[in-house]
Amino acid sequence: MPSFDVVSEVDKQELSNALNQTRKELQIRYDLKQTKSEIQEDPKQNELLVVSDNEFTLKQVTDVLMERMAKRGIPLKNIRLGDVDSGSLGRVKRKVAIQQGIPQETAKQIVKRVKESGMKLQGAIQGDKIRISGKKRDDLQEMIAVFRKEDLGIALQFNNFLD
Repeated sequence: MPSFDVVSEVDKQELSNALNQTRKELQIRYDLKQTKSEIQEDPKQNELLVVSDNEFTLKQVTDVLMERMAKRGIPLKNIRLGDVDSGSLGRVKRKVAIQQGIPQETAKQIVKRVKESGMKLQGAIQGDKIRISGKKRDDLQEMIAVFRKEDLGIALQFNNFLD
């Protein structure tokens, strides 16, 4: 029976490359060179911490980071910017959360959408991904097209297409 998986992932290697490019640019750019801006990574929490001298330079560093992520092919829909907080010594910081996997609520919406489509397809939530299966390959491809048009708030990838 043909099937495919719906996932929402950020490639960790590309994220690492984007962070390294951003750090290099912070050392090279004239307007950011003298600031004590830095980006810290917490891989266990899927978070980044951007720290800078003031809100203006924090926004510039965040913009550079987002630009590098976009160029590396990281879906910006999976990036959540936190509030700007005051840190020690007059510095400011911002948490940047990286969404890995499909949240349970969104997964339920996807399965509901599959059932409402009228096609003979089944959707099953399997942890942080969804397996959609059916008898016809054309129905599966049509369902992928439907999901590409919809905006669910996160970037979806379709992989593991089996015939």
